[in-house]
This record gives sequence, C-alpha cells and structure tokens, in this order.
Amino acid sequence: MLAKLTKALRIGTALATSVFCLSLHLAAQQPGGSNAQHEAMQKLAFLAGHWSGPVTIVRGPGEPLKLTQTENVQLKLGGLVLLIEGQSADKDGKVSFSALATIAFDEATHTYRMRAYHDGHYVDTEFVPTANGFSWSFDSGPAHVANTMHLTGEGKWSETTDVTFGSNPPMHSVDMLLQHQL
Repeated sequence: MLAKLTKALRIGTALATSVFCLSLHLAAQQPGGSNAQHEAMQKLAFLAGHWSGPVTIVRGPGEPLKLTQTENVQLKLGGLVLLIEGQSADKDGKVSFSALATIAFDEATHTYRMRAYHDGHYVDTEFVPTANGFSWSFDSGPAHVANTMHLTGEGKWSETTDVTFGSNPPMHSVDMLLQHQL
C-alpha cells in the first residue's frame, strides 16, 4: 500500500511540475502588461535619462543646503515600471541624500502608484501625471509633504517640495532645477 501511495505521489508531483513549467513557458511568451499599462507609462517617458542641476534644501533655521542633484530615470520591465534614482551631493562629491522610487500604472484603479525609498524608510502613494510634469504627496506624522514637478519652457526639470504642519501655511523645503544630460 505504501509503495502504491509513494508511486502516486511521484506521478502527481511530476505532473504538477510539468504543468507549472508549461505555464511559465507560455507566460514568458506573452508580452508583459496590457496596452493600457503601456500607454499610461508612455506618458512618463519624457522623464527617462540622466538629469543634473542645483538643489536648495531648507531643513529649519540656518543656512539652506546648496547641493547638486542627479536623477537617473529608466523605464524597466518592457516599459511597465519607471525607476528613479536620485542623489544630492555637496561640492566635494559627498552624498547628502539618496532615494529610489518605482512608478507603475494600476489598471484596476486607473491610477499611478509610487513607492519611494529613503534612509531605510519608504512611502507608498499616488503619483499624478500632469500636462508637463507630475505631483505626489504623503503624510508623515503631523506633516503633509507635497512635491510638484513641471518642465520649464527650456525643458528643465523644476521640482519643489512644500511641507505643511496642521493649519499652518506650507513651508518651502526643496527647490531643484535640473538639466537633461546627453
């Protein structure tokens, strides 16, 4: 009886493995993502490339930090995910800030979602493309952080960050103006 059970398990395992491998093979031959996802992500294709320029960061009283910001932006996974890696460095090249973000279109909700990582933390939020840029925001404790980006008439990446605490007026905390590098 044990021998028959063992043989049946081997046959069942072999069959399950074969079906699984066939499913993977067939899935690999299908193009990834829907047309709607590809079309949605193409709206962000203008961001692809290497960007660099000055950034001013205000972290409270005292002199603002004046750094050089770089943003490396790539479409990944056949154009379904936008990968953004940003870094701020001082004049000696010492990195003061680094972050990584992924952006994708969620066809079920018809929204773009962004997950951004910085300093061991991350935020998941909606990412909103605009006519010539984007915006995204999140809450962090009592603060509301709002980022807005637009392309200037010269094709530069202009982005600002405003932080609001409660009913106080927003405080401008980041200003950057990046040039697309060839």
